[in-house]
Amino acid sequence: MRAYLAGPEVFLPNAREILDRKIALARSYGFTPVSPGDLAVPETETRRQRGLAISAINERLMSGADLIIANLTPFRGIAADVGTAFELGFMCARGCPAFAFSNCVDDHFERVSGLYGGEVRLGPDGRHRGPDGMALENFDMADNLMLDGGIAARGGVIVTRKVASDQRFLDLTAFEECLDLAAEKLLKQAASV
Repeated sequence: MRAYLAGPEVFLPNAREILDRKIALARSYGFTPVSPGDLAVPETETRRQRGLAISAINERLMSGADLIIANLTPFRGIAADVGTAFELGFMCARGCPAFAFSNCVDDHFERVSGLYGGEVRLGPDGRHRGPDGMALENFDMADNLMLDGGIAARGGVIVTRKVASDQRFLDLTAFEECLDLAAEKLLKQAASV
C-alpha cells in the first residue's frame, strides 16, 4: 500500500533527514511511502508558477496513494499546517484510509482558549466564546472537528504524544505508533483478501 506522508516537515532546516527517517520507518512497517519532498520541481519563470508546480506534483502524488498519514502537530500557531489539512481533506474526499499523529497532547479547545488568555466564557447559547464573541469548538478533539471527523469516518486514529518543545517536529515516536496501527489494520486486512 502506498502511504502519503503529509506534514510540515518540508519546512525544517533538516527536512531531507527527517523525511528520509519517516520514509525508512514507513517501509519497515510494510508501506510504500510517498512523500511531498520526493520529486524535483521543474524550473519556472515566477515564484507563483513554482508554487503551482509544487501543488500539482503533490496532488499527483496523492492521487496515486492508497492512504494518508498526516502530521497534525500544531504548526506556526494553534492548529495543523494548512497544507497538511488540505492534503488530509483531499485524501478523505478520495475515500482513502486516514491516520494522523500530533506531538501535542493539548486538545484544540485548550489551544484556542490560550489565544484568549483564559478569557473564555460560556455564552447564553451554551457555547464557549472568546471576548470577541466568536465561538470555540469544544469537542475533545485533537484539531478542528473536520480533521478529526474525516479520520474517524475512514476508520483511522490520531495518535498524540507530549514531547519536548525542541523536539516537536523531530520526534517520530507518535508517527511510528501511527504506522503500527495503520499496518495492523490495513496490511493484515489486505493480506486476508
